[in-house]
Amino acid sequence: MTNLFLSALKAYAPYARTTFIQKTTQPMAIQEQFLRKLLQVQQGTELGQYFGLKDIRTIEQFRQQVPIWSYADYEPYTERVALGEPNVLNPDPVVYINLTSGTTGKQKKVPVTRRFQRSLSRANAASLGFLHEAVQRHSLGRSQSLELGRLLSTNSVRVQGQTPAGIDYGPVTVGSYRLSRSVCQRVFAQPFTAMEIADAASRHYVCLLFALCNPQTRGITANFPMQILRICQYLEKFADDLVQDIATGNFAEWLTIDPTIRKTLERLRTPLPQRAQQLRRILQSEGRLTPRRAWSNLSLIGTARGGTSDFYFERFPDYFEDTPIFGGVYGTAEGTFAVCHDFNTDGSILALDSGFYEFIPQDQWEAAQPQTLLPVELKVGEFYRMLVTSYSGFYRYDIGDVVEVVGFYGQTPLIVFRHRRGGLLSSTTEKTTEFHVAQVMQMLQQEFKIGLDDFCITLSDHEFPARYRVNIELASGHTLEQPQQFLARFDDWLGEFNHPYATVRSDQVPPPQLRILAPGSFGIVRQRQLLRGTSDSQLKVLHITEDRDYLDGLQVLEVIDLSE
Repeated sequence: MTNLFLSALKAYAPYARTTFIQKTTQPMAIQEQFLRKLLQVQQGTELGQYFGLKDIRTIEQFRQQVPIWSYADYEPYTERVALGEPNVLNPDPVVYINLTSGTTGKQKKVPVTRRFQRSLSRANAASLGFLHEAVQRHSLGRSQSLELGRLLSTNSVRVQGQTPAGIDYGPVTVGSYRLSRSVCQRVFAQPFTAMEIADAASRHYVCLLFALCNPQTRGITANFPMQILRICQYLEKFADDLVQDIATGNFAEWLTIDPTIRKTLERLRTPLPQRAQQLRRILQSEGRLTPRRAWSNLSLIGTARGGTSDFYFERFPDYFEDTPIFGGVYGTAEGTFAVCHDFNTDGSILALDSGFYEFIPQDQWEAAQPQTLLPVELKVGEFYRMLVTSYSGFYRYDIGDVVEVVGFYGQTPLIVFRHRRGGLLSSTTEKTTEFHVAQVMQMLQQEFKIGLDDFCITLSDHEFPARYRVNIELASGHTLEQPQQFLARFDDWLGEFNHPYATVRSDQVPPPQLRILAPGSFGIVRQRQLLRGTSDSQLKVLHITEDRDYLDGLQVLEVIDLSE
């Protein structure tokens, strides 16, 4: 059954890709068609009537008549949706509410209907088509051919809770997986039930266990590269226990699993002594178990690209060698905005029939109701804030993402997420972004031949202008032999990537300070996020913050000042 499903999926994928490519040659026609249909469907909702959607005939009229809103404007409406009030934002029943991670602020609620989900699935299907084509093309000339097949995911699929009206809510991935459970059951290397385990360590272990039982597992997927690395760390940490459980068909005694879930999973287990012996030989010869060694036919890693991903990708070759990375889609809880078209590529094609998009150029970022540009008006190399209109019931919604245009596919822009609006660090006026510091840390890891587990740039207390504090945690087995030179090069590189920083450093901002944190420090930061209610599949470490308390209580092993 699974092979039949995968065959059908592979047969449909090229059609979805071809259809999507055809649309990229006429982006505004597709955008106008999408908007016209959306306005017709949504016009009878309370907000649709308030905006007078039924009277809108053109894109320009839509832009003039409907204001740009932030989430604060939509929140009174989403709260009523959560209470079960119908026809507020959506004419269709709300089947789920996506919650944003809340990493950079209050969690937002985004209503999900079947119609909204279907509109996003078109982008997902196109992404699969591009993946199918990339697998075939990149297989040429390789000693080991690539192939689509079973995927390992350790994401939780547990609903976070229910609203007073009984509507499930939680992370976007949970809702997406649950609404497409039958597909997941055929594609994933682990049972769907394994992803329902509440305890994070136990869930990772059990998902790894089932995937390791299948030597033909072809890929690993997670929301963010940091989570891919965490899967690798679990595999290393529990290698002996995993091999033992594969041999015996049992579960390790320390696992915390709900009895009902355990009973279901136990029925799916059987001893596999030959597979265990194969993995044990790898473990003995290599001294550890890595994904590339555990699954010799591993063909792809699926995870987000753009933003600070390159910082984490620096450590991927140690675990995956040259296994290609595919970005899938660029999306958030608020929607799916762009489709990845090749391996190891950041630029994604604007998803023309999953939303209607407008872009705010940088010279309009401070305006209350800024002038916007349409997709065909964008320029390569420029940064824009993106507005989205979709079947979520949000119109001209400022999602808070800043994207860079890196090219065009046909007539349609290729965009890359760079940072969140407001995600800036300034001692005076320099406006350093996460993207700036991620580029710096990527260069420093290469230059000093070290690995960093993670990092965060903060500002010093009790001085103005404040100095930059470079907080780093070295990866296991790595040492920094020249901390003074490392800090000096941080100063140089940041000036290269963010010219205003170089300007203010020359006569205003004091020299930066390096703080080397104890091992496990960013694990504590992530644990704090979990305690605040963030799902472990949405965990993201802030790489810049003006919150002086963000790293409070962590052990600092060494402090290095830059002498000038």
